[in-house]
Amino acid sequence: MLVDRVTLLEVGPRDGLQNEAQPVPADLKVALVERLQAAGLRQIEVTSFVSPKWVPQMADAAEVMARIQRQPGVRYSVLAPNAKGLEGALASGADEVCIFAAASEAFSQRNLNCSIDTSLERFADVVAGAKAAGLRVRGAISCAVGCPYQGDVSPEEVERVVKAYRAMGVDHVGVADTIGVGTARQVQSAMERALRHYPLHEVSGHFHDTYGQALANVLASLQMGVHVFDASISGLGGCPFAAGATGNVATEDVAYLMRGLGIDTGIDFDALVDAGQFISEALGRPNGARAAKGWLARRARQLTTPATRAC
Repeated sequence: MLVDRVTLLEVGPRDGLQNEAQPVPADLKVALVERLQAAGLRQIEVTSFVSPKWVPQMADAAEVMARIQRQPGVRYSVLAPNAKGLEGALASGADEVCIFAAASEAFSQRNLNCSIDTSLERFADVVAGAKAAGLRVRGAISCAVGCPYQGDVSPEEVERVVKAYRAMGVDHVGVADTIGVGTARQVQSAMERALRHYPLHEVSGHFHDTYGQALANVLASLQMGVHVFDASISGLGGCPFAAGATGNVATEDVAYLMRGLGIDTGIDFDALVDAGQFISEALGRPNGARAAKGWLARRARQLTTPATRAC
């Protein structure tokens, strides 16, 4: 049996836009966040407090957080991978901070320039500081089913990070197929390890669509009772450390799937499609959401088809 309601955590403003090659102005980022919350999204990953040297696209993190018009009932989260990032997160008034450790040793070395153990030791201070300030902490597990350098990643490697997160007090764990190579059974095996240590409502899925498996992986997780999923408006994003990796599964595609299953998301689908088309046009790129393309085409047909006259 499937759940009655699913929560979509929108990661487009952070995980999506950080991969854009050209600078995205703060005005556009703020407008996107406000369109997303107007569409009914209640969890939004807004930005990242990281060094502009490594992620120049997020250099305006403080400005964006200061300018968004916040709505009651919306949780605004930010990435904060170290003490300086946490300092920025606290100053910005974020509701939640996100950390990320890889399940693959090779990916950790390439992405964070340190071992998994060392990365977890560093994150422990961030978690402690965030919790002391009353913030929720979400811990993502990168490359939970596959790694561009190592290949397959075992469930045991995933559970190693899950247990470390649990021990340091992380509230929520996200199982991430960072490069989009996972299939349903692989994803379920990784999810099973997370669910040994966290309740269903504190486990989420984060799937990229490189091999076209993201929606299948969402459904496979849903069948296990998982009901929180990361998604990115218009399928924005990618992975700079994995050649060919596409963006996160599109928010519009997941919302359309849930709509068809009769599962409530609290999202105004028309407004969501408009938000995706807005950011796609602003970036000068095609809309990456298949459901949005279909929905927009249907709208166009409805506008151009003459009304049937009554006899």
